[in-house]
Amino acid sequence: MPFDQYLSEIDEVIASGRYKDNWESLSKHTPPKWYTSGKLGIFIHWGVYAVPAFGNEWYARNMYDPGHREFQHHRKTYGDQKAFGYKDFIPLFKGEKFDPAAWIDLFSAAGARFILPVAEHHDGFAMFDTAFNRWNAANMGPRRDVMGELRQAAESAGLRFCASTHRAEHYFFMNMGRTFDSDVNDPAYEDFYGPAVYLPEFGSEQLGRTTETPSAIGPTESWLTDWMVRTCEFIDRYQPKVLYFDWWIKNYAFKPYLKKIAAYYYNRAAQWGEEVTINYKWGAFPPGVGTFDVERGALTGISPVPWQTCTAIGKRSWGYTGDNTFKSARQVICDLIDIVSKNGILLLNVGPRADGTITREETEVLLDMGGWLRNNGEGIYDTVPWRSFGEGCVNAQEGFFMDGEEKEYTAEDFRFTYKNGCVYAFQLRPNGRDVTIRSLALRDFADPGIVNVRLLGCESDMEYTRDGDGLHIAMPENADTALPICFRIDLM
Repeated sequence: MPFDQYLSEIDEVIASGRYKDNWESLSKHTPPKWYTSGKLGIFIHWGVYAVPAFGNEWYARNMYDPGHREFQHHRKTYGDQKAFGYKDFIPLFKGEKFDPAAWIDLFSAAGARFILPVAEHHDGFAMFDTAFNRWNAANMGPRRDVMGELRQAAESAGLRFCASTHRAEHYFFMNMGRTFDSDVNDPAYEDFYGPAVYLPEFGSEQLGRTTETPSAIGPTESWLTDWMVRTCEFIDRYQPKVLYFDWWIKNYAFKPYLKKIAAYYYNRAAQWGEEVTINYKWGAFPPGVGTFDVERGALTGISPVPWQTCTAIGKRSWGYTGDNTFKSARQVICDLIDIVSKNGILLLNVGPRADGTITREETEVLLDMGGWLRNNGEGIYDTVPWRSFGEGCVNAQEGFFMDGEEKEYTAEDFRFTYKNGCVYAFQLRPNGRDVTIRSLALRDFADPGIVNVRLLGCESDMEYTRDGDGLHIAMPENADTALPICFRIDLM
């Protein structure tokens, strides 16, 4: 569909649909049940940045910034940035071992209910076939419609296909290449490197700042219109069941375009007969319009509405790097339990190599998590928060980028979920000794009775007593305490 025709199509879909491009109308949206009950999705950062595999997925920006180690690494390894720029990595991004069915088999084995690959990162290289960006994986690099193949494989296996777009940040992402003689300044590649605008708000030391004021410096109207059309084209071609946006859409200039995109997306989903939602960060959307995402972080209590944490198995980078370090399966499982107990969903990232293979470390974590979920998933999937998210001395710090170090849980730390008259109590650091759950103490006649206690993964019922100090459970001698354990407590 031509660009101008798309603009008319967007207006027509909004005019004829249930959802209008205003917050009052959009706030009537509710997140889908499959999403809030599924609890676990796989985030995938795979793109050109996997070729240099150095620093992190921001290599495309940092290689042009003299203040970052990627700058000198690039010159030492590939030459100066005018002779060998970021574009020159594209022919090396071959994805020759990319097997979407194998990826989906692994993610299914991990217990995931949906996948969410990055359709376009800040670097502007689209991992899908598009009429509006010649710099895409169908035309260059792998020469495959990566999003299309992943969607087909996922849906064939019963997983929902979702996707993210980080194109908003492309407006300024390569701007440090303007500060010296680099290929960013070559008009022949203007459509790849983008405006590369050096905004005072987004200098190298202030990149993390955003603004909420109407007077803020932001993208131009023409660029924002182009961004909106590209986003709507992706929605139509790939029908993602969750549409994830990264952080810069918080900039005030995006607000009217976000309303249009959200209305278009929700109306299109109604035409497809599907339930969908939008992931957003910071204050890009008002509460209720989409699903709030906390990047590499958590909440400290139960949220009244579903929310999401996006985090990665890799500690240093979302994408593949040669020196990345990785979380343990225990840390990832504990994070999942904590998030779900607070009405959250975990979006867990992997970063495949440039050839399309997934690292041994990430594979092992995913398989270990899947094995644990086969025994304990009853207390995760389709659950809701209980009256308390947990007990113990260890809790998350609220906010973004708080998940670097593994929390030192003890045998006193529990998390709770609820389903079908059962409380599920997860002991985060079991030690094999008898257990006391103080939140289930017998305090008055209003407390529900307990008719049975079972350790998930164990066939026999547990011996227990209950008094004013708590629910006391006798642990079997052969209990596996290498990872968190879960008690199903049947209420009367």
